[in-house]
Amino acid sequence: MTSKHGFASDNNSGVHPDIFKAMQDVNIGHTIAYGDDVYTSEAIERIKNLFGKHVEVYFVFTGTAANVLGLTAVTRSYNSIICAETAHINEDECGAPEKYSGCKVLSVETQDGKLTPELIQKHLYGFDFEHHSQPKIVSITQATEMGTVYKPEEIQIIADFAHKHNLLVHMDGARISNAAAFLNCDFKKITTDAGVDILSFGGTKNGMMYGEAVIFLNNSLAPDFKYFRKQGMQLTSKMRFIGAQFSAFLTDDLWLRNAKYSNKMAQLLAEKVKDIPDIKITQAVEANGVFAIVPQHIIPELQKEFFFYMWNEETSEVRWMTSFDTTEDDVIQFVETIKKQFNI
Repeated sequence: MTSKHGFASDNNSGVHPDIFKAMQDVNIGHTIAYGDDVYTSEAIERIKNLFGKHVEVYFVFTGTAANVLGLTAVTRSYNSIICAETAHINEDECGAPEKYSGCKVLSVETQDGKLTPELIQKHLYGFDFEHHSQPKIVSITQATEMGTVYKPEEIQIIADFAHKHNLLVHMDGARISNAAAFLNCDFKKITTDAGVDILSFGGTKNGMMYGEAVIFLNNSLAPDFKYFRKQGMQLTSKMRFIGAQFSAFLTDDLWLRNAKYSNKMAQLLAEKVKDIPDIKITQAVEANGVFAIVPQHIIPELQKEFFFYMWNEETSEVRWMTSFDTTEDDVIQFVETIKKQFNI
């Protein structure tokens, strides 16, 4: 066990004290289970205030569950889901979208993790042809798995294009707080107002202990979702502990303060390493991730001091993630460790 903060994942961070306290505050007495409690209702109301009064909100345990159940609820097994090659639903969810939805996931290679209508177009064929899976939904990630961020107008262009072809738009918002902080805009501007139909709204990577929300921004898609959630084993009896976390997360802009800070730490790290010889930053640093090509021979030594993950072993590209509890001292120590490997 170590107290040193690494740069492997924002999932590795602890729980923000305000969120931990909120869970403790509701840990008294009895209340009605399965979401019929005042704490869950309060959290849902806060979310509706941010995304639109008409939206439907369902809490689940994990980001994978939010993505998979949200997609499954609006597709049939003969449908296909279009996403970036780097998307979690393609790379990091162990085939769960295909297993539970029965759909075919169609991935698109991108330079920066972001889809465009031109990239989506390659999969738009075979409509009404029974030998071909039927495209049904476009899934985008905000911020992307490459640490880049869609601007509101980019999302709107994708949504307009998708809707023109009778497709829905899903957003994996595991790091949507970091995206909104970078864009200096509210959540609604990059979701409801931009034409997104379904959102997986995450807080675990930004200070929460656990819990995500499936938000139907297009509420006509929601009527049967409670059954999908139950069959998906995501209806928690003690839902108040998820609700309490979201309420704290959305109080006094805690989500924004955490996200701005983790973004700032990523910018600081990028600034400190950009002039080190033989290190090349490969993506725009817009959220809380830094992607860089690092000489292969120094990586194991760096990982001993500050753990992080390889991103692409063939190109020797690594991913460094910052969190709400990353400190400037963590960054400085890490950079000094890198410099020692170069005898700088």
